[in-house]
Amino acid sequence: MSDTIYVSKETLELMKAELHHLKSVERPAASRAIAEAREKGDLKENAEYDAAKEAQGMLEAKIKKMESDMANARILEADSIDTSKVSILTKVTVTNLNNQKVVTYQIVSEKEADLKSGKISVTSPIGQGLLGKVVGEVAEVKAPAGVLKFKVEQITA
Repeated sequence: MSDTIYVSKETLELMKAELHHLKSVERPAASRAIAEAREKGDLKENAEYDAAKEAQGMLEAKIKKMESDMANARILEADSIDTSKVSILTKVTVTNLNNQKVVTYQIVSEKEADLKSGKISVTSPIGQGLLGKVVGEVAEVKAPAGVLKFKVEQITA
């Protein structure tokens, strides 16, 4: 599977700001915590030192992951989106055929997913089920509660 992450320009800017914060604020704080713990004596029996080193390791892993994500990020512009079928960054209005509820979702990357604002991840079961569907088509999505059926009503950018 491709490591490419499709994001909006705003999300890429948020990622850059978070990475800058991790490097300029969090990393120095982790180094200070290690230095303080080191001053407290024997490193073999110093739980505070071990915890600070572990926290630093987790921070460095997070920085490395963010740098990798940003290197693989591709910006999608709203005006270049094909609305003939469901794809990333399209807004799709669907009818849940199980309960007749009409819902509009925007298909986004994992980084941008936020169900409360109607943004679902392209890698989620519903997102995967809707990908490539056209207006009028029914998507069957396997969920823990059983198979959900969504009829695609409208696709917009």
